[in-house]
Amino acid sequence: MRELETLLKPVVEAAGLELVEINFHGGRGGLLRVTVDRDGGIDLDTITEVSERISRRLDTEGFTPGPYTLEVSSPGLERPLRRPEEFARHTGATVKVTCIMPEGLRTFAGTIVETSPEQVTVAAEDGMRTVAYENIASARTVFVWPERQPKKQAKKGGR
Repeated sequence: MRELETLLKPVVEAAGLELVEINFHGGRGGLLRVTVDRDGGIDLDTITEVSERISRRLDTEGFTPGPYTLEVSSPGLERPLRRPEEFARHTGATVKVTCIMPEGLRTFAGTIVETSPEQVTVAAEDGMRTVAYENIASARTVFVWPERQPKKQAKKGGR
């Protein structure tokens, strides 16, 4: 995967995007999934353009794992967080974090309130949690639906 990241990151960044993730599921008719993003989100035209650039780079460099499908997409509303700079960019966001603890995996949700190069602090329901990045098994943003206002009742009768 590092080789693919080294190959594709400059292409993605030249398009003004961030390389979020690369996954390759080999085998018959393999799938190369490249996830990209940028501040403010990403549109279909941009995904199409960067997909063409990635495809050309893979062809030029001789990426030949056998037949495969290239899929380029955005991370969506609930995106994974892996690097400290991703956590920092999402300060104030609601997140779900699974940590590696001595007793096993522990999952909690809350709001990112502070980050540093070594750890993240999340305000969870049961208090503040500060976790070193090396102890995070997985983390992702959580989309919070805005509260709906009740509909006003129509007045009966005339004007």
